Amino acid sequence: MQIDMKENQQTEFKQTWHDEYLKWICGFANAEGGKILIGVNDDGTICGVSDAKRLMEDIPNKVKNALAIVPHVSLLEKDGLEYIEISISPYPFPVSYGGRYYMRSGATNQLLNGQALDAFILRKQGITWDSIPVTQLQSSDIDGLAIRYFVRLATKKGRIDSDIASEGTEELLKKLNLYKNGFWTTAAALLFTENPERYIGGSYVKIAFFENDADILYMDEVHGPLLQQADETIDVIMK
Repeated sequence: MQIDMKENQQTEFKQTWHDEYLKWICGFANAEGGKILIGVNDDGTICGVSDAKRLMEDIPNKVKNALAIVPHVSLLEKDGLEYIEISISPYPFPVSYGGRYYMRSGATNQLLNGQALDAFILRKQGITWDSIPVTQLQSSDIDGLAIRYFVRLATKKGRIDSDIASEGTEELLKKLNLYKNGFWTTAAALLFTENPERYIGGSYVKIAFFENDADILYMDEVHGPLLQQADETIDVIMK
């Protein structure tokens, strides 16, 4: 007998319980939440569990001890076969298992590391990467030419009001939310410093024109404030 659902972003089927599935519960908690059905084959056929009573006690305790969260665990029955449904809510804070962070993505459970982990932690804290304060960036490092370039473009396109455009450099950037907790942000460094790479590594554009899969006919790099990089990159490509 099959159940009326399929595996997807928020549903996972498992024939039997193994403690490694704590990673999957962690992944659901860090994503959009979801359900794990124990005693169900991959095709949705109920195979049942023989030790339901023990699992109904073990699973909640193991999840609480390993992840510090409490799932809703239900014992279900269909055509005489018992199976278990573990419902996991999405959590507003990062949930870890064994010091590692997992996230449900499609029908897979992904271990987060590197930039993906950094972005996940920031997002859970309500912070975006471009709003992170750059402690070494000083007001004197802001490039006046880049500011005027931005004001000219933004005014022309109606992105900012004329009264804001007439503000001084510091006041203008503060009204654009580029100043936080006493420091300029990553966005300010990218947009309005002569050399953004001093603050954010790799913040430049590399362009190459290939004759074939192996031979490069032309290569160039575009540096400087982000908006000017964008315009210069288009110019180089067109040429």
